[in-house]
Formats: sequence, C-alpha cells, structure tokens
Amino acid sequence: MKNYRVAKKQVDVSAGESVRIIRELQEMSQNDLANATGIPQSTISAIENDRVRLGVERAKQLARVLKCHPSVLVFPGWDLLHENAA
Repeated sequence: MKNYRVAKKQVDVSAGESVRIIRELQEMSQNDLANATGIPQSTISAIENDRVRLGVERAKQLARVLKCHPSVLVFPGWDLLHENAA
C-alpha cells in the first residue's frame, strides 16, 4: 500500500448530536426536517437524543435535506489524514 488515509477522531460527538448541530445550523426545526424527509418528528427527536440508531438509510435521507455527505452524520468528529506508507 503506497497511499492510505488514516481516520483520526477530532471531537467527541455522537451521530445524533451531529444531526442536531447540522439541523440547527441550517435553522430548521425538527418538524421542518420531518416534513422534508418523511421521517417522523418523534424519530428525529429519538435520533438526536441517541435513543434510536441513525442507520445508513436514514442518514442518506437526512443528508440529502441537510446538504451534507451521509458520512458526516454517521461518523461525526472524524477527519481523514493523508499519509504515505513506505
């Protein structure tokens, strides 16, 4: 392997917290997000409070509306570093 990427945790944020932070940065309420995604508001609340797992399919739905890549929601706080292997 000549080149690879190392993931490094930058901040300690849960997937649910990531959803809430990005939603709030876009000035959306949980109801706004629910209406735009078709995911019930109660489920969004449960995701944001880490009572329900986000899951890949929900991450895709939410990411479309929140205008971010799903990995931002699924793997919050991680940054890819480029390193060269000998």
